[in-house]
Amino acid sequence: MTAGDNRALRQHLRRLLRQPDDLARALPGAFYTDPSWLAAEISELFAVQWVCLGRREEIPEPGDYFTAEVAGEPVIILRGEDSAPRALANVCRHRGTVLAEGAGRLQRLVCPYHHWSYDLRGNLLYAPGMDPSGPLREEDTRLRELPLAEWMGFLFVSLADEPPDLPAALAPLAGRIRNYHLEEMHLRHLETETWDINWKCLFENFMEGYHLSPLHRKTLHRVNPTRLCRHFPAGDGYLGYTVGFTERVGEGAAGHPDLSEEERNTCVMFAVPPGLVVGVGSDYSSFICLQPDGVERVRARMGLFFFGDEWTGAALEDAVRLFRETMAEDKAVLLRLQRGLRSRHYEPGPLAPPDLEGTCRDLHRYLAKHMAGDPAGQAPPGSPGEGGVP
Repeated sequence: MTAGDNRALRQHLRRLLRQPDDLARALPGAFYTDPSWLAAEISELFAVQWVCLGRREEIPEPGDYFTAEVAGEPVIILRGEDSAPRALANVCRHRGTVLAEGAGRLQRLVCPYHHWSYDLRGNLLYAPGMDPSGPLREEDTRLRELPLAEWMGFLFVSLADEPPDLPAALAPLAGRIRNYHLEEMHLRHLETETWDINWKCLFENFMEGYHLSPLHRKTLHRVNPTRLCRHFPAGDGYLGYTVGFTERVGEGAAGHPDLSEEERNTCVMFAVPPGLVVGVGSDYSSFICLQPDGVERVRARMGLFFFGDEWTGAALEDAVRLFRETMAEDKAVLLRLQRGLRSRHYEPGPLAPPDLEGTCRDLHRYLAKHMAGDPAGQAPPGSPGEGGVP
């Protein structure tokens, strides 16, 4: 399989859809190293699907905002004077300057270049030196508002004019995690890192339990070992597995009263592709909002959010330390993985049984569902005459 051969990669995905689960294999290296394939992923996944950018706790009050990018498009997420969250294109309608950076609180958006200013709905308030009775039509000067969806406290943005129905796609998943009440948890830790790996490497790593015991022997293995992992069926917009605890959690432990004993003693690891992975616990949970920043670079906003207000400084520090130690172990091995994926000697091996690596198979099926067809008119899945791909 040669670099840049997107047709061959799409053919590979079509065959994957017809492949029995017991014959599932890892993806060829080009899926992680080919710049032209990444360009296709950005245009066919990140630019049209719902992409999670953060949590609603990041914008608790009117005027609060944070900035991000979706498929290279600058976006600002803010809470308006009416307390409604909004996503706006973070680009001045005058000559295109990015309006805001970072996060904080503001009363209006002011372009740093020529000081055009906008209210928190994106309406132009003032353009210095411009005649308001002249060519300043609202349709030419209002910041574009982007589709925004809030689900379980997470904020999703789409660049599509008519994005898919997110709550409907996630309804079965919502039923599985409802009693954890993620929407009532509070964000207590947030950091952003850029790793020199393909985005799918981080996604797959977070979402499979096969490595919990061998890689995280002194961290996660003591709490959530590989042997307690259980895969559950993927849906149209999600995938995941559960993992139990080595020691039972008592009834008095932190967590919502709605939780059953089984739920209290189970972590739910789920993903909403292409850009959100979450580890749900009764007392606190972790998440990563990830997006590609190049074929072998990924931007990751990593956070911890907690149930209840009784978390002390020491307990919070312990949770953050465990998370950072775990992510450092992941990062070290993923950098080595990325090097290996570039090797001419790498050949995709068989995936472990579903309880261990079924989520990798689910991600590959997600890619196939959305990318197996050829935008240039290539034959649909199941058609004759497909060329072979090693």
